Amino acid sequence: MNQRQLLETHLRRDFLRGSLAGIGSLALSELMQAAPVADPLAPKPPHYKAKAKNVIFLFQEGAPSQMDLFDQKPELAKWHGQSLPPSMTKDMKLAFIKPTARILASPRKFAPYGQCGMELSDLLPYTSKHADDICLIRSMHSEAFNHHPGQLLLFSGHMTGGRPSMGAWATYGLGSESKNLPAFVALQSGPGSSAGSELWTNGFLPSLYQGTTLRSSGDPILYLSNPQGLSADSQRARLDALKDLNTEHLERTGDAEIASRIHSYELAYRMQSAGPELVDLSKESPETIEMYGINDKDSRQYGTNMLLARRLIERGVRFVLSAHSGWDHHSAINAGLPKMCKQTDKPTAALLKDLKQRGLLDETLVVWGGEFGRTPMSEIRRPDEADNAGRDHHPNGYSIWMAGGGVKPGQVIGKTDDLGLNIVEDAIDVHDLQATILHLCGLDHLRLTYRHMGRDFRLTDVHGQVVKKICA
Repeated sequence: MNQRQLLETHLRRDFLRGSLAGIGSLALSELMQAAPVADPLAPKPPHYKAKAKNVIFLFQEGAPSQMDLFDQKPELAKWHGQSLPPSMTKDMKLAFIKPTARILASPRKFAPYGQCGMELSDLLPYTSKHADDICLIRSMHSEAFNHHPGQLLLFSGHMTGGRPSMGAWATYGLGSESKNLPAFVALQSGPGSSAGSELWTNGFLPSLYQGTTLRSSGDPILYLSNPQGLSADSQRARLDALKDLNTEHLERTGDAEIASRIHSYELAYRMQSAGPELVDLSKESPETIEMYGINDKDSRQYGTNMLLARRLIERGVRFVLSAHSGWDHHSAINAGLPKMCKQTDKPTAALLKDLKQRGLLDETLVVWGGEFGRTPMSEIRRPDEADNAGRDHHPNGYSIWMAGGGVKPGQVIGKTDDLGLNIVEDAIDVHDLQATILHLCGLDHLRLTYRHMGRDFRLTDVHGQVVKKICA
């Protein structure tokens, strides 16, 4: 190639590059005209009038035992220590035990609470005081019978990774009313979650919809504080320079991820003042601290997260996920379950009471539940220990509850058979729950879609129906 040919080649490349950039700039200009709001997380109008402005999902990772907490089964006592006939267990999905495992009756005492007469376990003395605020669902079922896929299915609508989580979908559809805090915040307590950060991932949605993990002590978000020697003026100058460079790149390429990056830098800058104030509980009254169980060693961690959840939605955060692990009782359930309830029952009730007395419960949807339930049959992992029986995973029929934000309270929906093996009334699938949560937030789960790899995706995949009985 001679010098003249080389020059012509470069000129053609420059022309094509300039033309494509111009087309990208025109497309970006049209997008900016269609959505003139600079902040990509600014509040967006719902599909229809919403009952709930915010969501607090209290995820009990590991699968709480429904028959020891919410769904009394006296018939288990008649079968205690015996195996069920094969005809009753042939279709059960079991992770570890065999269908011949022996029945384990619950030692828990149940009693009716509230004007509605909802029957709840003696392990829930605080939550039971809010029976008239709760819609208890005893007929949930899932396709997954192991933790990781079960958690992915619950929060992303699919049992494999890579899909956006429920909180990401909600903020994608509705934006946020908070200027100085993330739209979607994740709180963690307990020894750890099977699915981990996949519970709050943005998946294939732009990264600004990803959940931000908030710590209850120290810097609320890692690396939020400036390094020593960096002044506020220096930091602002650096951010302005980065913004100019990223804006130039955005205009040249039209890449939505660059817009997300610009917004993330600016949000992080604003969070440096809002974040420490959020986790500073010194202005909360001693009565509030006591109500949430923060003074008690057992409930301090979970109680702190419950109080933070209230403070987050007060500041306009759209979706709060509180993941508390430790409910996976394959052994010693009669010792482990009271311990978990001691950690969570009082703070959970405090959250409901606090939201209600502040006038926030009507606009805040609270959901409590795990990825599936536990079997009526026992699991014996350590025969040499006393009181060592536990329960295996059970996706065929389990319990969750919802409150606030457009939920019809003081009712029980669904029913399982006398032994808790299967649902006999009002079966509600995980996708139905997702569709209903979105519905209460003013979003049509069929219309909340995102085009990825040539087709439209949604949280509920190709399933899901709104459960009208849940809605007020």
